[in-house]
Amino acid sequence: MLPAGDSQLVQILDDALSDTARRSGNWLVCKPGCTQCCVGVFAIHQLDVARLQEGLHLLNKKDPKRSQLIRERARESVARLADGFPGDPLTGLLDPSEEAEARFEDFANDEPCPALDPTTGLCDLYQSRPVTCRVFGPPVRSEQGLGVCELCYHGATEEQIAACEMPVDPDGLEARLLADFEQSSGTTGRTLVAFALAR
Repeated sequence: MLPAGDSQLVQILDDALSDTARRSGNWLVCKPGCTQCCVGVFAIHQLDVARLQEGLHLLNKKDPKRSQLIRERARESVARLADGFPGDPLTGLLDPSEEAEARFEDFANDEPCPALDPTTGLCDLYQSRPVTCRVFGPPVRSEQGLGVCELCYHGATEEQIAACEMPVDPDGLEARLLADFEQSSGTTGRTLVAFALAR
């Protein structure tokens, strides 16, 4: 079960994205049907897992057929990912070692997200998507600097891109919620969307 603060975190991120989109104008080309950020695996934490699973549960109540298709795509993805998985393919937990993280850099970069409907090009769990999905596209700061989606900000100067930077959780709410959630649930570690949805 998701902690009550997760809805606050989602609202903070959604508000930040709206503000960044307003400042970015036509440079931010993200739109429904663009699947640039839906192909290639990425690590998610246990709060993302719980949010995805809750979203799938709610979808199952409204549209059991659609939720079943997501589960089938997730199970097929898990089967493809098992060989060479940089972690435990039974639990889906990624190995946190430096060697495994280095292997993860080139792992399954062509694997579509199971929440992506291949017919419509839309995310079937959009409202429940992980934090990484919520911040992909606009300028976001990381240890490597300010990064943007390769399809966006064409023609913008570095200064113009910096002026559109999306502040991601400046008060550290996500880290606090995750720590509390992992402690209360007893589940820790990072995994992939496919493993979260195949359960």
